[in-house]
Amino acid sequence: MDQALKDQHVLVTGAGTGIGAAVAEACAMAGARVTLAGRRPDPLLTLQRSLGEGRVHAAADFDVTDEVKVRAGIAAARGVFGPIDILVNNAGEAPSAPFAKTDLKTWNSVLAVNLTGTFLVTREVVPDMLAKHAGRIVNVASTAGLTGYAYVSAYVAAKHAVVGLTRSLALEFARAGITVNAVCPGYTETPMLERAVDTIVTKTKRSRDDARAALAVSNPQGRLVTPLEVAQTVLWLASAAPSSITGQAIVVAGGEVLAG
Repeated sequence: MDQALKDQHVLVTGAGTGIGAAVAEACAMAGARVTLAGRRPDPLLTLQRSLGEGRVHAAADFDVTDEVKVRAGIAAARGVFGPIDILVNNAGEAPSAPFAKTDLKTWNSVLAVNLTGTFLVTREVVPDMLAKHAGRIVNVASTAGLTGYAYVSAYVAAKHAVVGLTRSLALEFARAGITVNAVCPGYTETPMLERAVDTIVTKTKRSRDDARAALAVSNPQGRLVTPLEVAQTVLWLASAAPSSITGQAIVVAGGEVLAG
């Protein structure tokens, strides 16, 4: 995939850490100009410095749930690198709670970040792609978008909806030169996973190693997925090669989920 995205403008949401940072690095290494979008400036600026400021733009205060901030952030990104060629919707959150104790504020927040954020950013970027009759949209969903997990009902509902949105847009833009796909990682070595480990430790009094092992056991390979594995899948979908791959939910989970 060396220079597979040469001079393409890639926008990655939730780009400061975890999968988003790995995706941004992979795209930059493949020759892209990358806009790092996120709410917190410090991790974005740190990543920008490590990747090279000339080809990377940090769009801080980019809240995917805020229509005004999304519009302003994307306008600023266009001002730096021009129209957006590739969009990676990665921003997400996954708080854990029993369904009966999930309040409306938590429910609305999870859907806003994972689903409505994907809608708002995609809607703002699509005109760039339609104008050129070319584009790639990759939504970072989850195995939670294809199956069920206890204690994360809002997250599961949101990610199922992201997969559904992916399939709908794939059909709508099938003749417009735009592909739309989802990548569905299993449990991945990210700060979000560490927060899940914290919750398990707090509620069960297990050790951190035991908590991590409890998450890894769902993967038939007996391990956690790495952000790099997810990033390489995103990079492939973002490249020119898979032009007939659209509307798909690509699972990166060691065989945990066998059908999208």
